[in-house]
Amino acid sequence: MVRSAETDLSVVGMAARYRRNVNPVDALEQIADALQRVRNARPKVQAFRRAADTIRAMPEEELRSVARDGRLTDLPGIGQSTATVIDQALRGETPDYLTRLANAPEADDPPTSLAGPIRAALRGDLHLHSDWSDGGHTIEAMATAARDLGHDYLVLTDHSRSLSIAKGLSAARLREQLDVVAALNVGLAPFRILTGIEVDILADGVLDQDEELLAALDVVVASVHSQLRMDREPMTRRMVSALQSPHVDVLGHCTGRLIVGRGRPESSFDAETVFQVAADLDKAVEINSRPERLDPPTRLLAQVFDLGAKVSIDSDAHATWQLGWQDYGCHRAAAAGFSLDRIVNAWPVEDLLAWTAAHAENG
Repeated sequence: MVRSAETDLSVVGMAARYRRNVNPVDALEQIADALQRVRNARPKVQAFRRAADTIRAMPEEELRSVARDGRLTDLPGIGQSTATVIDQALRGETPDYLTRLANAPEADDPPTSLAGPIRAALRGDLHLHSDWSDGGHTIEAMATAARDLGHDYLVLTDHSRSLSIAKGLSAARLREQLDVVAALNVGLAPFRILTGIEVDILADGVLDQDEELLAALDVVVASVHSQLRMDREPMTRRMVSALQSPHVDVLGHCTGRLIVGRGRPESSFDAETVFQVAADLDKAVEINSRPERLDPPTRLLAQVFDLGAKVSIDSDAHATWQLGWQDYGCHRAAAAGFSLDRIVNAWPVEDLLAWTAAHAENG
């Protein structure tokens, strides 16, 4: 079997690692991770992950035979670029694709100088993804990595069904995932995987999952992923409608902006209205820590603070090594003046679950 390693690596130093320890699955997965971080190129990320999945269970000698015969691209999910990576890795070479990524200029990381006290107080992460949707690592791998970072819990928030490009979960798949989480929690205790979802807020404000399933989850993060250029008034109504649902606990990456590469502008909405509703209903506005998001922007984060809303500082991680991105959000929360009592994932799990349960009771 071709070995796979779920190793926490940044782009820096990748080439040196692969000269020492090359295997095709590892190479494909690390390229996917690197592309996700420095390119924000979801189709390419998914292509490299699909290729890794295709060859993961193949005996190495069988894979070598296919490569020698020039038949790699006959395998499902293997294109010319991924075939070249596999072939070079099998020959003990550092794949050229990986070398290009390792040598690419890196953007400066967001600041973290103020992160320390808040980061030390965080008990968990309320927004992250696994390979059940568009994440790169298993649920167990994400949980183990979060535990090793010192967390007491995480909330598994894979995408909902309308986001088909991200393998969003149907109701049936979400029910299946709940059973998997329950089984994993037996072995991970006292660490806990809390059940959740990043549910899409549809254009009319309706949530993209069955009501009874949302009611069964521990934590629900609601986010806009489509029609981001909607006019200001309907977008405001859309967000307010989601926050008014008794199932929603956290408003995710509220502006939808991207600040790297070609970028993406902020969605237009009445921030004062949306954040006031969050405050009035005792819901949280997410401080999304992904470097390409850093959402909400500083001026809007100041409004969240002034209006009295709570926040959740989340990594929105799609791979184990991205869980460390919470430092960026912790710095921003400290700079904005948030105290720990307003940061919901700085609370013990019992307090967090009491808070989310109150939303359903008061809804």
